[in-house]
Amino acid sequence: MEQTVTSQRTHSYVGRLWKKNAVPFLFLLPWFLGTFVLTLGPMISSLYLSFTQYDLLTPAKWVGTANYENMFLEDTRYLQSLKVTLTYVFVSVPLKLGFALAVAMLLNKGLRALHFYRTLYYIPTLLGGSVAIAVLWRQIFGADGLFNLFLHGAFGIEAPDWVSDPTYSLYSIVALTVWQFGSSMVIFLAGLKQIPQDLYEAAEVDGAGKIQKFFSITIPMLSPVVFFNLVIQLIGSFQAFTQAFVVSRGTGGPIDSTLFYTLYLYQKGFSHFEMGYASAMAWILLLLIGCCTAILFGTSRYWVHYADGGKS
Repeated sequence: MEQTVTSQRTHSYVGRLWKKNAVPFLFLLPWFLGTFVLTLGPMISSLYLSFTQYDLLTPAKWVGTANYENMFLEDTRYLQSLKVTLTYVFVSVPLKLGFALAVAMLLNKGLRALHFYRTLYYIPTLLGGSVAIAVLWRQIFGADGLFNLFLHGAFGIEAPDWVSDPTYSLYSIVALTVWQFGSSMVIFLAGLKQIPQDLYEAAEVDGAGKIQKFFSITIPMLSPVVFFNLVIQLIGSFQAFTQAFVVSRGTGGPIDSTLFYTLYLYQKGFSHFEMGYASAMAWILLLLIGCCTAILFGTSRYWVHYADGGKS
């Protein structure tokens, strides 16, 4: 009898809860379906495939940790892709953020037609990730490209083929990435406008110069914005693909100088049909991004400051 009463109360409670939250759950249903069907499902499948030998045509064969061992012990191209990607990340991200902050500070001086300049500088962010811009970039920095013609005509310099020379090819892609500074610039500009001008006026009264005000006021007050931009750009840089694929014509050349991690993953999975190996590479990339992001969050307490005097 008591079990029956308890069961009725439970059903009644569930019924009232459903009636109260039915509409919100219906609105959230597409998100739940997308999460479980399009995200978590493929992730779990990928984790399993990373321990198998799978070519998309035959059933997956369990090989244990062989894929992971092969990556670090035998595959020299994998290590090269890791080296290229880390170099790209640690060179392009600081340059991009530094350039974005410099332009944001110029635009924060109260220029006329600020909206026009802000839109103008943001356009490369919208276009820079496209195939068309990557093809154009390859032409500009080619042996007979516009950049070399300018150097030869203005300064008489015989410049190399920036795209085909393995010494410079990676840095031509870095230049393309830095050119797409618009999104970071807009965020920096918003942060700069939130800094109280009273701080600068008080610093001027105390005799502080521009450099001192920059390092004593601007950087500390802007550090949460710097932190946000740094995390976003770091994660995005590890996943860079289109520029390297188009500029190198999908080869990662010359001599693997632009063999980005994602490009090599693509080659393994969709050119060589080693889907198990590609899945293992994807999980290592996930761990790498996670570790770098965790380091940033762990160290942020020492350099990220907030207006209320607290730290992250």
